[in-house]
Amino acid sequence: MSKAILVLEDGTVFEGESLGACGYTTGEVVFNTGMTGYQEILTDPSYANQIVTLTYPLIGNYGINPDDFESRKVQVSGLVVREVSETPSNWRAEWNLHDFLKERGIVAISKVDTRALTRTLRIRGVMMGTISTEETPQQALERLRSAPRYESADLTRLVTTEQPYRWYPGDKAPTPIASPKTSHEARWRLALIDCGVKFNILRSLAALNCQVTVYPCTATASEILRENPDGIVLSPGPGDPVHLGYIVNTVRALVERKPIMGVCLGNQLLGYAFGSRTFKLKFGHRGSNHPVKDLQSGRVYITSQNHGYAVDPDKLRDGMEVAQINLNDGTVEGLRHRELPIFSIQYHPEASPGPHDSANLFHRFIEILEQVEAKK
Repeated sequence: MSKAILVLEDGTVFEGESLGACGYTTGEVVFNTGMTGYQEILTDPSYANQIVTLTYPLIGNYGINPDDFESRKVQVSGLVVREVSETPSNWRAEWNLHDFLKERGIVAISKVDTRALTRTLRIRGVMMGTISTEETPQQALERLRSAPRYESADLTRLVTTEQPYRWYPGDKAPTPIASPKTSHEARWRLALIDCGVKFNILRSLAALNCQVTVYPCTATASEILRENPDGIVLSPGPGDPVHLGYIVNTVRALVERKPIMGVCLGNQLLGYAFGSRTFKLKFGHRGSNHPVKDLQSGRVYITSQNHGYAVDPDKLRDGMEVAQINLNDGTVEGLRHRELPIFSIQYHPEASPGPHDSANLFHRFIEILEQVEAKK
């Protein structure tokens, strides 16, 4: 392996070995504390334009397989690991991590002191960084300082689907709208606004007998309502939601028309739709062991999370209230409306990877659909 460096915007340099493709890459450097799920992390659209540090010390030991993708491609800008397994051992594996990243042009680095890096990010906060196999630290730092910042762009438009598609019960992949399948195969018809959806959200809904039509983030309320869905899901996604006023306007036009469930970024969009704003967390919540308390039931969920922004609880209005909080830092982890059939969560009930404590929240949405239908 050739040498590689990771340079942070404050000038901190970490030396290591090249993993994946040669060259350089730039992004916001974050860390994830999960012990498994590196393939799902790599392909999660919410990690677009980020360099992900995995705190678990050995990565790649079960390889990469074709079934656990969370989107159509690798979404991260780069990857940082302590040690990489060169010989994976799993009957499903078709690639080792190095070859997988190299084939897809992803620049990564191994042999990094990830404990020291994580401590730096926790103390100073997440920051921009670059991985390079072909520059000196000073050259890399100069290039990094002229690069666009993570929070400066609308990243949702980079990861959303270009055209609507459907996901039917029993499917393992998207189905074009022009497919001969009919809506009669599913009990419920849902519309999902794709801000960076993970495939396992669609799999989870399909397992509950839902046909999900996935729309680009630029879809209007009239386009979404045209097929008269039973309910609407607002998906996760990357970046700063301050850039997503056009989606917030769409959500505002939908809130009194259909039941709505928001997930992660969807939680933040609902916050904006009901008068609130978001603020950036110092180092975010990324991992599979975050405790969340439901304020109504008192139940505590262990959750899988991936977000860098949180809803301001003091600015909510028009019947929206905080439903769940993070037990580590007290930030908002869920919202509910006191009258309308609307709720949202800041974490991932599809938990891919992660614990399954909160998978019942998809069932809760189905129960809401049933209650709304019974009132018709």
